[in-house]
Amino acid sequence: MSMDNEVHEFLLKHLQGIMTNDIASYHETTSEDLTLYEWWVTPHRLDGLPFHEFMMNSNAERGAVFGAEETGKTRFDLSNLLIQRYGDTAIASYTLLISTALGTGVQVAAHNESRVMVKLNGDWKVVHVHKSPAYSASHVG
Repeated sequence: MSMDNEVHEFLLKHLQGIMTNDIASYHETTSEDLTLYEWWVTPHRLDGLPFHEFMMNSNAERGAVFGAEETGKTRFDLSNLLIQRYGDTAIASYTLLISTALGTGVQVAAHNESRVMVKLNGDWKVVHVHKSPAYSASHVG
């Protein structure tokens, strides 16, 4: 299966806006009627943008990145990215890895995500997100 460059570039822009606490970019790339499940926040569906706006503003104030446990230099990677496109609808599924450089070393947080995107009036928008835990296997040294 080949990579859909248009959707891939949009997805990276969307995630970069979240990672840099860029509210304007988040609004540009996310539908106002967003629905999402975030397993570590609540077992219930969250609706709309205000929830994340609050989190992003709070993270910006403390110099943190969305999804990172602590503050420090961060990066994100999409492991096992698969984009499925059906006309003006696309689904991206992957394991999101957020690496944070700390004084004690690099800490990596991981969870599985699916993002549903729809092209509305010529622009891609994320309309639904579903996250689930990605458990680490025990380390044997």
